[in-house]
Amino acid sequence: MKNRRKTRRIRVGEVPVGGGAPITVQSMTDTDTRKAGDTVAQIRSLAREGCEIVRVAVPDEAAARAFRKIRASSPIPVIADIHFDHRLAIACADAGADALRINPGNIGGKERTREVLSAARANGIPVRIGVNAGSLEKDILRRHGGPTAKALVESAASWVRFCEKARFTKLKFSLKASDVVTTVEAYRRFSRRFDYPLHIGVTEAGTLFSGTIKSAVGMGILLSDGIGDTLRVSLTGPPEEEVRVGWRILRSLGLRERGPEFVSCPTCGRVSIDVAGIALEVERRLSRLPATLKVAVMGCAVNGPGEAREADVGVAGGKGEGLIFVKGEIVGKVKEKDIVAEVVRLAELLARSGRRAR
Repeated sequence: MKNRRKTRRIRVGEVPVGGGAPITVQSMTDTDTRKAGDTVAQIRSLAREGCEIVRVAVPDEAAARAFRKIRASSPIPVIADIHFDHRLAIACADAGADALRINPGNIGGKERTREVLSAARANGIPVRIGVNAGSLEKDILRRHGGPTAKALVESAASWVRFCEKARFTKLKFSLKASDVVTTVEAYRRFSRRFDYPLHIGVTEAGTLFSGTIKSAVGMGILLSDGIGDTLRVSLTGPPEEEVRVGWRILRSLGLRERGPEFVSCPTCGRVSIDVAGIALEVERRLSRLPATLKVAVMGCAVNGPGEAREADVGVAGGKGEGLIFVKGEIVGKVKEKDIVAEVVRLAELLARSGRRAR
């Protein structure tokens, strides 16, 4: 892992971004923003999963009117996501948005972008300039023959110059494509030239399965390069899953910790218990446990005792039973049908006692 690149510090609400601050996990609501109650309920659900900053789409005036209520009831900072109509961005800035997200490629040109920056300045909030492969300026697309990494960087760089000329530097940038290689190259090129904080992600990554893989690969490369100050895993599915995957990515690289780390074996012909079913149920029951415990579900005597011993709570399977470990010590043997309940009980007990992972 390379050292994190040095970036400028901004604040989204009370959350510091860039300048060495912890990498934050974001998501975006998929409710009808005009229905403030539904949107707030989902934001609270996301916050329970560990979402630290949330973004909401503001497609029309009704959504902009609801935004004030949403922000007032949200437990975490709220970013207003605006496309096509710059007046909505101004309205949300005045309504208490913690930040704005715009794409200058579709917001209506430089003069309207300047008005958005003025509103952000007046309200003391930052702006994320989101450059996307799907909405690049037509002249840039012609020059590069398509949405290449160089095209994404050229667009972002032009908006850096524009914002700096307007004397607005409370900025965060993103350069996203649905292609992992293009995304990684664009972020690398941009980060070599500019020190603005970066929001990373692979846009339109796909379903829970394929999107998780693309996001983990793309973000894993960037994070291991020291690139990234906030992230969003873009999945076609419940936004809570985006948060869970985001935390798992950060944890796998040793960058952030939240909740249990799960270890389970891939199974083979030596296994005599339902490792897959047990592991999935243990993970489901402990998914919201805040403690940073390591939990292992192993299926046989080859690596099972070793991995279970290294976990805070672990089980090594035998024939229709499991040997239970806590902090490296054998504490008992239970029948297969009781493994899930016992592992969950012991993990929750450790969490309540405040004993952290080794």
